[in-house]
Amino acid sequence: MVLRPYQLDFFEDDDGDKPCLRWIKELTPAKRQAIGVAMEQVLQGQGISVCEEKAWGKQLGAGVFEFRLMRKRQYEAKQKNRKVKKVEQISLRVFCHAYGDHRILLLHGYDKGEDPKGRRQQREIEVARKRLRKWRSRQRAKKRKA
Repeated sequence: MVLRPYQLDFFEDDDGDKPCLRWIKELTPAKRQAIGVAMEQVLQGQGISVCEEKAWGKQLGAGVFEFRLMRKRQYEAKQKNRKVKKVEQISLRVFCHAYGDHRILLLHGYDKGEDPKGRRQQREIEVARKRLRKWRSRQRAKKRKA
């Protein structure tokens, strides 16, 4: 049995900006590639079920769940005319909302590796919840007009 992939939609603000997409585009090439592959292979394939496996996701309440990417990337760099093996820790979070028929709304993202403090995480979650409230309000307004 082949499961149908989830469709990923980016939250769009009143000015037409898609903040989560903009954030992804601003990541380093290695981080952008890592999150892109993970979203395509894991999030689109499993949807909200990523929360069943703690390594990939977590329910945060109020309709928001977190998609997690935690990876180490090994690469070689030149240092004083010789190659040195280096490791880059990638720790990214994308806050999402599952809705409709196999759809995921991408609300917000941040690089937890840049600032892993719990206080920062709570601020980022609140941004996602605020965007979800805005999106839901727009959805209700569309239904009233229809």
